[in-house]
Order: sequence, then C-alpha cells, then structure tokens
Amino acid sequence: MARTRPTVADLRAWKGKRQLTMLRVFTLDEAAAAEEAGIDVVSVPPDLVLDPSYRKVAPTLFSMSGMDHLGAGTRDDYLRLCGKLLSAGADAVYCSGGMDTVRYLASEHIPVVGHVGLVPSRATWTGGFRAVGKTADQALALYRECQAYEAAGAFAVEIEVVPEEVATEISRRMDRLLLWSMGSGAGCDAQYLFAMDILGEHRDKMPRHSKVYRNFAAEYDRLQRERVAAFTEFRKDVESGSFPEDRYILHMDRSELAKFRESLGPTP
Repeated sequence: MARTRPTVADLRAWKGKRQLTMLRVFTLDEAAAAEEAGIDVVSVPPDLVLDPSYRKVAPTLFSMSGMDHLGAGTRDDYLRLCGKLLSAGADAVYCSGGMDTVRYLASEHIPVVGHVGLVPSRATWTGGFRAVGKTADQALALYRECQAYEAAGAFAVEIEVVPEEVATEISRRMDRLLLWSMGSGAGCDAQYLFAMDILGEHRDKMPRHSKVYRNFAAEYDRLQRERVAAFTEFRKDVESGSFPEDRYILHMDRSELAKFRESLGPTP
C-alpha cells in the first residue's frame, strides 16, 4: 500500500501508539533521502519548502517550516508567513513566540508547533545552551508551559534537552499535545535529529543527544583533495600544451576557412 502524507489528525491519532521519526533537513537531496528512507516528519527552512521542486521529491513527508520570533516579526507578519508557507506545501508552522501569538495563529486554523526546554532564541532565560528541567521546580514549569501550549491551540511542541523522566511524565499527561523529542528520551511522540548530525558533518563537538550514522566530513575532505588534484592536473595540462586536445576542439571546413582568411586580407 502506497504511503500517504499524514495530517495533524493522523499524528494525534498515533499518540501513544507509535514513535515517529523526525529530521531537520536543509537541501532537496536530504529531503529526497528522508522521503525514500520512510521518515515521518521533517523540519525544513522556508526557502526549501518554497522551492517548487520540494513536494516533487518529498510528497509524503509531514513538513514543518517557519522561523523564530526574532526574525518573523509581528503577529500579523507571522500570519502572512504562515499563509505563504502553507500555500507552498508546508503542513505546520514553527512558532517560538509568546502564547498570545500561538493563540492568534491557532485561531486562524494554523497548525502551530511550539518549543520548550532548551529554546535557542530564548536560551538566556534558562542559563544558556544547557539542559532544562533538572530540578522539580524547573520540571513543573515545563509541564505548565506544555499545558499552556495545548490550551493556546498548538498541536505539538519540540521538547529539547530535557531529562527523559520529565519529558515522559509530561507527554503521558498531554491529551492532544504531541511532544517531539530532541535529546529528551523515548517517552515522547517523535525522535528528532538534525540530518547534519546523523551524517557526521560537524567538525566541532557533536551534541550529546545526536548519533552519527555516517562520516560525511571525512568524505568531504576526500572530495576536496580530489578537487584540488583535478584543478592542479588541469593547470599542468594547459601549461604543457596537452590541453586542449584535438577531440575537444571544433574545426572549420577547409574551404570555408580559406574564404575566411582571404576576406581578412594579409596577416599583419
């Protein structure tokens, strides 16, 4: 049976019944690979979902797009962005803005995804890029925040770098809100990683929650060495006169060449 693109209603119906897979992808090639691999949900930058080729390569991926509130602008700006993204083929829109913004978008029937735990655009409030929810008070605050998202009309939240026990307890208490785990354990509704982490493209320290399945950084290094070697061979061929060879050159008919030279007159 052919796979079809899930709806928000489908994702909610699967809550507590199966773990979804989720990736952050940045290119058409990555989106096409996620489609072929059978990934359920992807997060994509606006310029990717707006590419006319996106849905051709990723017809069944439930696709969330958007930007954080620092770049999106006012609530009305956010709403216009949502309309643009959904019209282009997005299935949901990420919103890191306040609850009033989430409520405003949800009231316009926009499928909204929020963010709790380590939220990069709000990390200063939680002590920087570190785990959130390690104390009982912090964990309870996370639970209250998820309740607020659910009440505001969001259908899902990313829950990032939160202790597994906390994320699990919160997830099982949410009736309709889906929790998409990035480094927050298996007790949520989806497991979320960045494609660049899975592919080992980082040259710096990897996030603790990420698992590397391939070493693309080493492959890129190999390709760069091959690129330099090819360019060097080309330079040497030009300097030695071995390029271009006759097979790379277009020749003129001899009679036409003679007429052309005659029309030019004597060589200076």
